Amino acid sequence: MLFLSIILSYLLGSVPTSYIMGKLWKGIDLRKHGSGNVGAANTFRVLGPIPGVIIFLGDALKGWVAVYCISLLVPVETFTSDWVKIFCGMAAICGHNWTIFLKFKGGRGVATSIGVFFALAWQAIGISLLLGIVIISLTRYISLGSMAGAIALPFLVVLLPFKKPLPYLWFALLVAFLVIIKHIPNIKRLIKGKENRFSFRRSKE
Repeated sequence: MLFLSIILSYLLGSVPTSYIMGKLWKGIDLRKHGSGNVGAANTFRVLGPIPGVIIFLGDALKGWVAVYCISLLVPVETFTSDWVKIFCGMAAICGHNWTIFLKFKGGRGVATSIGVFFALAWQAIGISLLLGIVIISLTRYISLGSMAGAIALPFLVVLLPFKKPLPYLWFALLVAFLVIIKHIPNIKRLIKGKENRFSFRRSKE
């Protein structure tokens, strides 16, 4: 059942919500517009705030369902429930980042990771999310806020007095690493001063 739960979590994470939204909302392939990324940020940039918010919530929901619902398929005596939740959460994130439906090219996993940790440690991810929003508000760089929130997450899992199990720390470190890796192109643009700034206005592209 663990293998089945991991597969189901991956397939759920693989659902290309932003790609589907691009087709339904404007009849376009988001991979050919904006940053070319199939995630909430590019959806917001190309299609506007309403589709962007819908996709952000939808991608987060994929992670939450994988941890909070699909993990329940595994009998607790087989593995500890914490590890089952982590495996399912990681599978959903990998599905979003490398979706089987788009030739294994997906998003950056930020929203899905947020959904996963809302099911695991909502206090830590809540503060991490707030930090990211503050940085985005001050700099107007979504990528910078996303990376800052990801880097802060492992520290928050450890420091907040909610007695989260040690595996959550290792998982938070892995998620932070994946977010940074997926943002390498953004880091290069930030260094060169060519990174796109966030705007509530839809791209004119």
